[in-house]
Amino acid sequence: MEEAIRLGQVCLWRRTQEEFSYDLKKTVLSFFEGKYRQPAKKLVLDKIDLVVEKGEKIGIIGGNGAGKSTLLKVICGILQPTTGTVRVRGQIAPLIELGAGFDAEISVMDNILLYGVLLGFSRAEMQERARSILEFAELQDYELVPVKGLSSGMVARLGFAIATDVKPDILILDEVLSVGDESFRNKCQKRMDGFWDSHVSILVVSHSMEFIKQSCDKAIWLNKGGIELAGESEKVVTSYIQSVS
Repeated sequence: MEEAIRLGQVCLWRRTQEEFSYDLKKTVLSFFEGKYRQPAKKLVLDKIDLVVEKGEKIGIIGGNGAGKSTLLKVICGILQPTTGTVRVRGQIAPLIELGAGFDAEISVMDNILLYGVLLGFSRAEMQERARSILEFAELQDYELVPVKGLSSGMVARLGFAIATDVKPDILILDEVLSVGDESFRNKCQKRMDGFWDSHVSILVVSHSMEFIKQSCDKAIWLNKGGIELAGESEKVVTSYIQSVS
């Protein structure tokens, strides 16, 4: 089979939250007082080896802080690994922090065009798709409103509508089906079902073990930034549940 994603020995060190709040003035003062300390860093991803074949549906599970969202961000290129290699073949649509890529100052319509161009589509193509995106997101009356004028739920709907309308080769999902009200969630689920029946490669982080077992071919259990177990989804989910309980 053809590979869609390959990660080789990926490690990522990140600065800790306490270190971020250690502001410049303190750093300069402590330097002159001879008390300067190196910023604290934490190993967030530890020697990750991963291959995703074209069309595979893979669930990523693990406790809070296990590195699930960070792994998705490295695959999408939002974060660069400290060491190791990341190879991605095909067009990728990340549904990680819905709306994270929007410009709050410009209109909904301009954001649709911008987002699409960033994903590699022409402006003309995105103009053709804009109507269906606005309709799906239920934002027909807001096309000229700046994104900062939308509620967080509306922004999430817009992000989902764009990323799933452009039919990518690889879809990256991070707990996104919790957006909106019940009827919108059902609409999202129907659209997602269409992806599941296609040749799109999907990586999904979810806390719903039932969803992972039923919808994914394989699962990866992350623990403290490393892969604890990878394989058939039912087997991995069962092992994870046993370890938690």
